[in-house]
Amino acid sequence: MATFLYRLGRLAFRRRRVVVMLWVAVLAAIGIGAMSAPGTSSGALSVPGTQSQKAIDLLQKEFPQASADGATARVVFEAPSGQKLTSAVNKAEVESLVAKLEKSPQVSGVSDPFSSGLVSKSGSIAYAQVSYKVAEADVSGAAHAVQTDVVAQGEKAGLKVSLGGNAVKDKAASKAPELIGVEVAAVVLVITFGSMIAAGLPLLTAILGVAAAVLSVTLATHFFDLASSSTTLALMLGLAVAIDYALFIVSRYRNEIRDGHEPEEACGRAVGTAGSAVVFAGLTVIVALSGLSVIGIAMLTSMGLASAFAVAVAVIIALTLLPAMLGFAGMRIMKGRPARSTRPLPPRFQAAEQATPRSTGGTRT
Repeated sequence: MATFLYRLGRLAFRRRRVVVMLWVAVLAAIGIGAMSAPGTSSGALSVPGTQSQKAIDLLQKEFPQASADGATARVVFEAPSGQKLTSAVNKAEVESLVAKLEKSPQVSGVSDPFSSGLVSKSGSIAYAQVSYKVAEADVSGAAHAVQTDVVAQGEKAGLKVSLGGNAVKDKAASKAPELIGVEVAAVVLVITFGSMIAAGLPLLTAILGVAAAVLSVTLATHFFDLASSSTTLALMLGLAVAIDYALFIVSRYRNEIRDGHEPEEACGRAVGTAGSAVVFAGLTVIVALSGLSVIGIAMLTSMGLASAFAVAVAVIIALTLLPAMLGFAGMRIMKGRPARSTRPLPPRFQAAEQATPRSTGGTRT
């Protein structure tokens, strides 16, 4: 394995332009395919053989309108200060909003607050329960739009309307956690290496690997019904392991340069040694994630296999694209060696390093 990886690293280093072009072509092809994917992912959780699943299946068979495993939303109405919802004007407005919710796409039923006794004793607050025919992740944009319209219409009439439940789209939800994670990783890598290039390569290859994995999972919805959380878990795990795997090889490459090896030889040695650890670690994670399919729950199976695929892509990226990027970086990757090291570069590389502007993050002696 080490010999094969050594040759692969040197080949990718020499043929860096071809390797990069191939990866760009692969990403473009996957991206085009993902754009036309139906995206028929499902958020439904089915646990065959359990009593609860049998009860849900029975309810769906006998009372399909009940939507036992469907998403729900709670709409709370509050009357203006000093008024009651039971007044003729406010009651008519609430009933109008409830009727609008009943006509919403994917809705199986809405409880009327007045006929269901869902009005407070003071008469100032009431709420309606909205049941959907689909799971949380499958609630459509049109259904979310109706929720927003109901809030706007109610507030225009002087009522305070609040939404809750798993069928309500969280406006605060975003990719902020992933972005913060990438930023923290970038800061740590810059501090560790003292070089933007050395820190940027693991991040760049990790982002490309995650993009390839997530787009591939999206493309797979052409053929399979995947859990809606599959892409999220694949993104999180893929990003984490891709940065680690690339970091192993970059760190080893810099050490090999300091030991006096030519860049191409150093790249081959780095991939042959640290790359072997990357392959072993990646296979371990892949087997563990694939093991989720043994449980027999479709949602967990799709999540595990999607994440395992993301890890496999991270390994392949680290062994092929990263050596090619090291070839483009050249000796600039040796800028800003950590201060605690006292081992200088070999004489024949010192001139190349001195000719390159140093990073503002500091250098070592």
